[in-house]
Amino acid sequence: MVERVQILEAVNAAIEAAPERKFQESVEIAINLRNIDMAQPKNRIDETMVLPNGTGRIEKIAVLGKGDITTQAKAAGVDLIIGPEEIERLGGEPREARKMANEYRYFLAETAVMPLVGRYLGTRLGPRGKMPTPVPQGMDVGPIVERLRKSVKFRTKDKTTFHVKVGTAAMAPEEVADNIDAVLKKVETSLESGAMNIRSVYVKTSMGPAVRLV
Repeated sequence: MVERVQILEAVNAAIEAAPERKFQESVEIAINLRNIDMAQPKNRIDETMVLPNGTGRIEKIAVLGKGDITTQAKAAGVDLIIGPEEIERLGGEPREARKMANEYRYFLAETAVMPLVGRYLGTRLGPRGKMPTPVPQGMDVGPIVERLRKSVKFRTKDKTTFHVKVGTAAMAPEEVADNIDAVLKKVETSLESGAMNIRSVYVKTSMGPAVRLV
């Protein structure tokens, strides 16, 4: 297990090494795996987890459904609400549907409309790992939205290298370090041999040089 002080040193080094930009850069880690057969679905990682200090950005969330869920979604301040008719319409507008799939980070859907989502939007959302989380009737969507706003999603597919967004350069380095520590612990518990399956870990801003952590 890598020590937190090492993580903090790597975060500071990555932020200091990044050229000055006119926009807020994200901070991410690149994780390289070893001694694991990614052709086997059981060895692949597909996780959504709450970061201790959030991502440093407001993640865009879409809610699909009608009735109570839309009222709750409006109260929670979600970015997009899509009714059943709109789901069907988007199925015939591939360019618009693709743009939506790229723009929004998380999707929630009333359980009753999930068959519609699968039929009309599955080809746009599925390959991006963005199929909606089903919300049963009567469940308050508000707490789910709040949790997702602080969450990050990462998956390996069949690759041994993957990236995880862990914050922004504007966040306190200590907060980013806490996020990295939480992600690494989560990844280790998802791997058959834990830390032994991790070849290396790098920390970098979105456009800056990589600093090796492990």
